[in-house]
Amino acid sequence: MEEYSIETLYDLSELFKVFGDTTRVRILTALRGGPLCVFHLAERLNMGQSAISHQLRLLRGAGLVRAKRAGKTVSYALDDAHVAQVLDMGLAHVLHGKGEDSDAE
Repeated sequence: MEEYSIETLYDLSELFKVFGDTTRVRILTALRGGPLCVFHLAERLNMGQSAISHQLRLLRGAGLVRAKRAGKTVSYALDDAHVAQVLDMGLAHVLHGKGEDSDAE
């Protein structure tokens, strides 16, 4: 079995902490369908724009989400395919434990 440095394991732990919040997971899941602006995320998740912006700031800091400005509008998207894979694997694990099927398997 491969051994990792304590720093690498710490970084992994910090990554999983970001996934430990339902609101952030809802945002990531919504972005799975493609880029969205704060307004559309807030509308889709039935939340305030400031709450969405706060969570996006944390997601960007963790390197899970990237922003792209077009004029006055900023769209947010998953940073890369790894983020979608983590979501898929986590969902598959949760659904497997419940005896449900998942498209992510």
